[in-house]
Amino acid sequence: MPEVIFNGPAGRLEGRYHPAKQKNAPIAMILHPHPQFHGTMNHQIVYQCYYAFAHRGFSVLRFNFRGVGRSQGSFDHGTGELSDAASALDWAQTINPEARACWVAGFSFGAWIGMQLLMRRPEVEGFISIAPPANLYDFSFLAPCPSSGLIVHGEKDAVVPPKDVNTLVDKLKTQKGIVIDQQVIPGANHFFDGKLEPLMETITAYLDMRLANVR
Repeated sequence: MPEVIFNGPAGRLEGRYHPAKQKNAPIAMILHPHPQFHGTMNHQIVYQCYYAFAHRGFSVLRFNFRGVGRSQGSFDHGTGELSDAASALDWAQTINPEARACWVAGFSFGAWIGMQLLMRRPEVEGFISIAPPANLYDFSFLAPCPSSGLIVHGEKDAVVPPKDVNTLVDKLKTQKGIVIDQQVIPGANHFFDGKLEPLMETITAYLDMRLANVR
């Protein structure tokens, strides 16, 4: 799990990078929750997703947004963080010029950033959006959503009520040619306290299903 430092728009960004053994392995990038609410790249859900992709042969990057940990800069309400994510993906692609595909996963605030990145980068072929904050941020930019992916959230989420996520998913499902898989974790709150295992089982099952179709 080598520590990496690469240049972002507001200075250096700190990350952890797991290189795949295969040269043309796909890339995955994992985005952490809100920097002002203790979100870092070492968050348990981010960490678990990182290894879920690594165990499936991806080259994986997770990093701290500006102003978090050893990353330079300061919180920028999403605009700068989206630029950070774009720079991080650029860095990963520079290291992996032969990568055949790219995935983005994010939790909460990170899910919002990840979905925006999806719209800007046509090479992103899959996404995992964990507890996307559909009531707190505008997701109307997803028109149309360019890639198939998984949206997973907690049944008892008090931060982002399930009805708001359902509305987002219903809107995305009207688009042709892409498949949005929605999964609800029974009894889970926004942070999946005590429900990390069923969350990760859902994510890994989805990944295995998608990857089986590729090979």
